[in-house]
Amino acid sequence: MARKHKAGNSKWYVVAIALISLAVSLSRCSQFKKGNSGEESTTGTKPPKSAPPSKSGDRQNMLLGNPSQAGTSPANYLIQRKEFAMAYNRDKGIPNWVCWHLEESDLGDVKRSQFRPDENLPDGFYRVTPKDYTNSGYDRGHMCPSADRDKTVAENEAVFVMSNIIPQAGGNNQGPWAKLEGYCRKLAEEGNEMYIISGGAGSKGKIADGKVAVPAKTWKVIVVLKKGQNDLDRINSSTRVIAVLMPNEEGIRDDDWQSFRTTVRKIEGETGYDLLSALPKGIQDALETKTDRE
Repeated sequence: MARKHKAGNSKWYVVAIALISLAVSLSRCSQFKKGNSGEESTTGTKPPKSAPPSKSGDRQNMLLGNPSQAGTSPANYLIQRKEFAMAYNRDKGIPNWVCWHLEESDLGDVKRSQFRPDENLPDGFYRVTPKDYTNSGYDRGHMCPSADRDKTVAENEAVFVMSNIIPQAGGNNQGPWAKLEGYCRKLAEEGNEMYIISGGAGSKGKIADGKVAVPAKTWKVIVVLKKGQNDLDRINSSTRVIAVLMPNEEGIRDDDWQSFRTTVRKIEGETGYDLLSALPKGIQDALETKTDRE
């Protein structure tokens, strides 16, 4: 009886092995056919299907270029942060320029933060303090505005570092400059996105015992697009570009920002920067030589 039981086990063992081999063969055949049919497969020659990614660089603060070729020079020091990018000038205690991207998702209603020194500047750089502006006759004027970055507390705090600030006359900062900032946010709420760059030009002396330079003029360039993808490819000779150049003085508080519109080329002449340098030369020439009239 023992021998017959052993023989029966052997027979079932052989049958089980045969069934397993057949199942493996059928599985391989199925995977091979699926892969070669063009469907998603880990064994075929075609990769899984996916939506095409947006072009690299969309919504990046420096998408349109580096106007002063900022790098590691103390007078032209490149700083890139999530909220903005800038070329900081250690010798002047202000940014040469600041650029950022703006769309509706950046807007919120968090409480305004407090001005503070930029502790992330390199060793050896003087860290301008809010008190350096006290009784100077000038506002602490944001380049990337507080209300462009008030979605979260962290984002708002980021634009209150003094490296993002220049001395602005109250008539400039609280007048047409503020009106233009508000107009940009209105455009964002209407479904547009913008690439913005701003700074100061010329000189009106210094404050803070010579540590902070006062620009004679303030300027801003705004490239306006409907929200979308592949932003560089969508910019053409018809794209709206707003360029303004304002005197940094008190007597313009009641003026409209539109009265200070100019060309990008005029601003380039005042600053020596190469603005919109990431665009093809033909498009750059077309956009930089026209004055906004909308």
